[in-house]
Amino acid sequence: MRWRAAIVLCLAATPASAEVVSATDNGFELSRRATVKATPAQVYAALGKIGQWWSAAHTYSGNARNMKIRLVAGSCFCETVPKAKATVEHGRVIHAYPGKLLRLQGGLGPLQAEGAAGVLSWMLVAKDGGTEITQSYVIGGYFRNGAKGYAGIVDRVMTEQLDRLTKFVEPR
Repeated sequence: MRWRAAIVLCLAATPASAEVVSATDNGFELSRRATVKATPAQVYAALGKIGQWWSAAHTYSGNARNMKIRLVAGSCFCETVPKAKATVEHGRVIHAYPGKLLRLQGGLGPLQAEGAAGVLSWMLVAKDGGTEITQSYVIGGYFRNGAKGYAGIVDRVMTEQLDRLTKFVEPR
């Protein structure tokens, strides 16, 4: 699968963020913050354009433009894989609060193959003329080889996604 290869590449390319809040054999919690010079409404709108900022290296299709999300509870963070005539549900929107919060439920990448549940949140707070984004990902459940081994790897992947979101919202 592309995710496994991408995770290996990510280990070499992305510096560790030291944002693993906790990790046990049954799950882990990740958290990271970034501040951008954009309004919470602008950041929230950018979350809905996930195919324009998510890394193609962390897709099944190899093309982030195949990823879609509607900012409405119950909608799918999904990807089409045209060559395989397949689709993938990465998560489901469980809380959509414009300009404040987007929360998804699901196991990303290789976590889908485990007996795990995850909640990925982007919390947005107006701060100093911009927006502080807090991205958190909490995973728990049954992992055949324990969850601790996933924590650092998933943290690097999620750090990359937050970095890409901030660059998309606030081009340098």
